[in-house]
Amino acid sequence: MRVYRILQLFVCVAILTFCVHAQETVFNVPSGDILDRSKVYGELDFGYMHSTGIASFTPRVVAGMGHRIEVGVNFNGLNNSDFPQLILSPTIKWKAYDGGKNGWSFMVGDNLFFPAYNKTYDAGNYVYAEFVKTWHSGTRATFGGYHFTADVVSSGQRAGGQFAFEQPINKRLTAAVDWYTGAQSLGYVTPGAVVKVTSKLTWYASYQIGNSGVSQGNHQFLTELGWNFN
Repeated sequence: MRVYRILQLFVCVAILTFCVHAQETVFNVPSGDILDRSKVYGELDFGYMHSTGIASFTPRVVAGMGHRIEVGVNFNGLNNSDFPQLILSPTIKWKAYDGGKNGWSFMVGDNLFFPAYNKTYDAGNYVYAEFVKTWHSGTRATFGGYHFTADVVSSGQRAGGQFAFEQPINKRLTAAVDWYTGAQSLGYVTPGAVVKVTSKLTWYASYQIGNSGVSQGNHQFLTELGWNFN
C-alpha cells in the first residue's frame, strides 16, 4: 500500500507537469519548428494513466514573433485528481542558427512557471538548448540538454538530455519519438504518430513509458489536437 501511495504521488506530479512546453513540440520535446511572424497555433493535450485513473488536460497557444522567435503560454495542472492545479507557463523559443541547405539548426528556449492554484512552489524555470538536423528526405533528429529549477519536475534541481526523432511516412503521416532523460516527472520516452488531418488540424497520438516504475504503472496515453489559426 505504501509503495502504491508513493507511486500515486509521483504520477500526480508527472501528470501535472508532463506537458510544460508552450511552443511547437514533437510530443513533449521542443521541435525544430518556429512559427512565422503573426502565425498563431493552439493545442489541447489529453493524458490518461490507467493505473491511477487520472486524466489531465493542457491547453496552450503559440504565436510567431518574427526573427525566428515564437512565444506561448501553457495552462498546466488541470486534471481530475484530488489535487488539481493551475500553473501559468509563459515561454519563448529562438532558432539562434538556421543553416538552410546544410540542414542544421540550433535552438534555445526558456519556460517560466507561476502556480496560481494549489501552489506547491512560488515560481520555476526550465531552460534548454538543442541541435536539430534535417535531411533532404524530411527525416529529423533533435538532441540537446535541459535544466529545471527545484520543485518544477522534482523536489530538487534537474539537468539532463532531451532527444527526438521524426520520420515522415507520407505527406500526412509522420512516425516520431521523443525522450527526456532522468528521474523526474518528465522522464518518459514517448513513441507515436503525427497525422496531418487537414491543412489546419493536426492529431498527435502517443504512449509515454516512464524511465522507471513501468511495472508499477508509470506509463500513460497521450493525445494532442493542434490547430493553425492562420
